[in-house]
Amino acid sequence: MISSLTGFTKKTELLNKKEIDKVVLLAFYHQNGKDGFEFTVDSVCEWFETLDLHRPNKSRLRQNLKSSRSFLKGQHEDSFRLHAKESSSLYKKYPFLGEKSEDIEATDTILPTLLYENTRGYIESLSKQINASYENNIFDGCAVLMRRLLEICLIHSYENQGIDSDIKDSQGNYKMLSDIISNALRNPKLSLSRNTKSCLEDFRAIGNYSDHKIYYNAKRADISKVRLDFRATIEELLYKSGIRN
Repeated sequence: MISSLTGFTKKTELLNKKEIDKVVLLAFYHQNGKDGFEFTVDSVCEWFETLDLHRPNKSRLRQNLKSSRSFLKGQHEDSFRLHAKESSSLYKKYPFLGEKSEDIEATDTILPTLLYENTRGYIESLSKQINASYENNIFDGCAVLMRRLLEICLIHSYENQGIDSDIKDSQGNYKMLSDIISNALRNPKLSLSRNTKSCLEDFRAIGNYSDHKIYYNAKRADISKVRLDFRATIEELLYKSGIRN
């Protein structure tokens, strides 16, 4: 089964389907590996939102699900499940769905491809993982990866400006990200934009919460509200680091 929702969407041409057919494919995707999988109209709305599609009319969708032969009534109130015959039919129609892939499949949800392609392998990989984790609702993972990419790009920016000693300790090791950011906010040679300066601590904090707070779980809204500023910040740092020119 294709692990990435993006890859699944492309392979099945889901975006070109009618609404009810989109639901069939999305239910099939989300039930993979889950016994007794059921979903609700609200679940479908979340699936559509993940793909940046218009939220369906709930009343109309509920009626269409009830009348469609592709679905059965679930055991829980107002829930539905995909008919076994429909699942079998989809495997026959799309035999590639059973194939495994090691590729990181992602769209430009956080970082656009044009920003990170042809930079450095580890930056490309991190960028793809950031996008893929966001698309697949792995928000804590996304936040931690965003913090890691930020730290890498900051360090490379210092190196390119020849001022990396400003963020090293007496042993020659790079300091903690909090110390690096503190220096970046006042370092005239690095000369970050006002907008980037105002966002750095937010990016670090989001990553730290996901990495260290026991009872905290990041939500889509936590990432969504900073993703445009994060994109702009990474772009600025890629130029200051000389990785892009």
